[in-house]
Amino acid sequence: MASFPKENTQTPYYAKFVDCEAYTEPIKSPNTVSRTVLPNKIIPRIAMGTVEAPGPDHVGAHEHGMLEQLFLGLTDNDVIVHADDASVAFPAYSILHIPLGSSHSVDVAEGDKMYYMWMDFFRDKKGEEWLKTHNAVKKE
Repeated sequence: MASFPKENTQTPYYAKFVDCEAYTEPIKSPNTVSRTVLPNKIIPRIAMGTVEAPGPDHVGAHEHGMLEQLFLGLTDNDVIVHADDASVAFPAYSILHIPLGSSHSVDVAEGDKMYYMWMDFFRDKKGEEWLKTHNAVKKE
């Protein structure tokens, strides 16, 4: 930090994973644990989070024409991602582009695990309204 440019008053963003806000969404089951890892207020028009669940489980089909999205498979991720008419295996340590505006969903089979990071790149500020579908889980 001593060599960090003095004119840059922004401090690095960091958070413990367990402190990242958990949320639910209508397209995900109650067994799914989702977290916002990088809120959209840190870097303009970018947000990141995780999705985790044991199989069997499913993320319902949805689409968003206001953002580009990448998925990064995390440890033990073993799911099938569907986008429009295509289906592809999505294993751990792989990256997958979700085409702009495609109808996409995720399936995890019995005995497998869903664990991936989503990265949203919004086309404009208005597109960030999509994040209002994330319903914060109240901390106990």
